[in-house]
Amino acid sequence: MSLRNRVAALVTVLIVAVAGAGAYVWNVRRDQARAVAAAPPVPPGADLATVRAEPHLVFRSTALGAGYGKVAVVPLTAPDGPRTLTPASCERVYATAADAICLSAERGLVTTYQARLLGPSWTPVRDLPLTGIPSRARLSRDGTLAATTTFVFGDSYANPGQFSTRTVVTRVDGEVVGDIEKFTLTVDGGVVTSPDKNLWGVTFLDGDRFYATAASGARTWLVEGSLSARTVTALHDDVECPSLSPDRTRVAFKKHGDLPAGKWRLAVHDLRTGAEILLAETRSVDDQVEWLDDRTVVYGLPRETAGTASSDVWRVPADGTGRPQLLIHDAWSPAVVRGEEGS
Repeated sequence: MSLRNRVAALVTVLIVAVAGAGAYVWNVRRDQARAVAAAPPVPPGADLATVRAEPHLVFRSTALGAGYGKVAVVPLTAPDGPRTLTPASCERVYATAADAICLSAERGLVTTYQARLLGPSWTPVRDLPLTGIPSRARLSRDGTLAATTTFVFGDSYANPGQFSTRTVVTRVDGEVVGDIEKFTLTVDGGVVTSPDKNLWGVTFLDGDRFYATAASGARTWLVEGSLSARTVTALHDDVECPSLSPDRTRVAFKKHGDLPAGKWRLAVHDLRTGAEILLAETRSVDDQVEWLDDRTVVYGLPRETAGTASSDVWRVPADGTGRPQLLIHDAWSPAVVRGEEGS
């Protein structure tokens, strides 16, 4: 085959591939539009200022309809009641009384991602660093620090098709504090220097200290870190995606244990005694949980509805008793906002 014919054949293949991809995206969007059009209306809540003036829950609405993917706000006193939608659309959201962080995706032939700080009107104030596919987001209690975790590809130690993580802490004015993967990790008195070290899932203790997950090899740990010292120290093993309780005495997390790959069980670690309690939720939860109060944790669980992915937010006691209860239908990524100190 001549060079001209080979080039012509290649161009033909590329045109067919692009056309096929475009047709696939069009068909997906058409089916989604039909599902949205057929969905019942979501009862609207009070105006944003009224809802935000009292303790409230912030979450991503996954109810089918025009508000799908929008950030919603509901009073803590009526979490599954009418929801007030904001202008923001996010894949994952976290909020305090001062501001909110939004990880968003613009889907198409090429999907792009953004991390943005949102102001009181739920509109973007500034972009934050983002190095890959968004996974987790947290703000400090006073709303001055933000942490984003993303999945990235191409690290030298990763097998083809596998990913690692990047977790960057910034001040909300945009100043980068650091990539915590570059902090010194100490486990059982020794420094971990393996290139496969990963850290993710930050939960802030104060303006300097935080908890997170560290991983190397086949092990994971709960670590306590210091932004000023640029160190992280292992406290407890088999911990992923920690979340600090409002009274700052316990950490809720997901653990793998002896479960099959890709499955986790919710647990709580007592920072004072070192005791660990398995919670009554026996379904696999792949989420960084949030604390509703000092007695209860909340988390998202995915489900399928009318052929479209949706999810709900559930609650379960933090002491291992009781049973899971549905808290909010058609919701994801919950954040509890109580007042000036945030959630």
